[in-house]
Amino acid sequence: MVAAMSANIEQAGFFDAEKDTPEGSVLRPLAVRMRPQDLGEIIGQDHIVGEGCLLPRLIQADNFGSLIFYGPPGCGKTSMAEVIAAETQSKFVRINAVLSNVAEMRDILRMARYEPQKRTILFIDEIHRFNKSQQDLLLPDVEAGNIRLIGATTHNPGFYVNPPLLSRSHLFRLEPVDTESVAIVLERALLDAERGLGTHRCTAEAAVYQAVADFSGGDLRRALNAMETLVLSQPLGSHIDADAVEVFARERQIRYDRDEDEHYDHASAMIKSIRGSDPDAALYWTFKMLQGGEDPRYIARRLTILASEDVGLANSHALTVAVAAFEAAEKVGMPECEYNIAHAVLYLATSPKSNSVTKAMHAVKKSLRDSPIQAVPLWLRDAHTKTNKALGHGDGYLYSHDYPSGISGQEFMLDPQQFYVPGHSGAEAATAQRLERLKKLKVAIQQNQSSASD
Repeated sequence: MVAAMSANIEQAGFFDAEKDTPEGSVLRPLAVRMRPQDLGEIIGQDHIVGEGCLLPRLIQADNFGSLIFYGPPGCGKTSMAEVIAAETQSKFVRINAVLSNVAEMRDILRMARYEPQKRTILFIDEIHRFNKSQQDLLLPDVEAGNIRLIGATTHNPGFYVNPPLLSRSHLFRLEPVDTESVAIVLERALLDAERGLGTHRCTAEAAVYQAVADFSGGDLRRALNAMETLVLSQPLGSHIDADAVEVFARERQIRYDRDEDEHYDHASAMIKSIRGSDPDAALYWTFKMLQGGEDPRYIARRLTILASEDVGLANSHALTVAVAAFEAAEKVGMPECEYNIAHAVLYLATSPKSNSVTKAMHAVKKSLRDSPIQAVPLWLRDAHTKTNKALGHGDGYLYSHDYPSGISGQEFMLDPQQFYVPGHSGAEAATAQRLERLKKLKVAIQQNQSSASD
């Protein structure tokens, strides 16, 4: 029975013949061939595998339970899982949550129970794609120690991994690989004749490694794939210079430095275009940033701020749309969330504009900063306790709903001040008219009350 199950698992793709044969290794992409063979080869994640860190100690002692690796594409989540399996001499079973199903999972878990001596590590790529029932299926075997789960995800585990499973796992966040580390790996790959591109006998300037690293955006897999394409497009023994990289980058990636002045210049251009109600310019600057590798969540955050700062009460739905775009950027990710970003940009750019919220906010903060601080009037203070009532809290308060249009004529500050001045665009025009009408009603009521008291 065990033999039959093992055969089924091999047929399902857990035994990678292409990877495990010398002939097949030539056909594998450079990014796969250059994966680290041991912990010392892992680069760019010193905060996890550096000296004194927890993970290396757990691996060395072969004393760890389940692990969750959370980080962007190409940061080394799969490589780290493979290294852990090699270092601990564990059986490594890899599945992708997109392609796997419950039946396959049950077979794997059953095999792990039959072969406890092999210390099975089950690596689940894109674990966030598993639904709750699929994740719950893992819990008994994780708790019993039949498998050691390593999950990899580009999505926030707090939203996508079940709390019981997350609580039984060590969570490690991997960062985008820094450009210096990427450049080191690229040079190593070009010279390595066994696993890399050394047999092509190509040479490259230092600027080439740096340029490829720059436009890879911290994605080491992408950088290695780009280097492989550059080398394979050249004759044997060629020298690769910066011009070749320039042509390659121009075809595949808009040049955009998301960490320097260009980042702020483009964001400023996008915001000012939306404020100026130019949807075409707003969309252009937005997508130049996205094509250049900008984090869509950063753009969505800026749109959320702008929705209140520049659109405000002229169209209060703008904030709802912007927040929805931010949630989509967080939960859907690139490239699909481009639709949601474009939706929000066009909606905000074509909305009526008002900065009355911004002005009111600055005015009230200036008053609090520069003027004497007002106390809460006695008639507005809380009167829920006997002590408060004995102190006169709430005396004289006029319940607004008891009066026509909800206006009692009562003041709500000891020294009334105006901070909010409504605009006259979009929905706020109606707000301005209503406030003006209520203001006149309040004055009339106060005058009548004054005459009655006389």
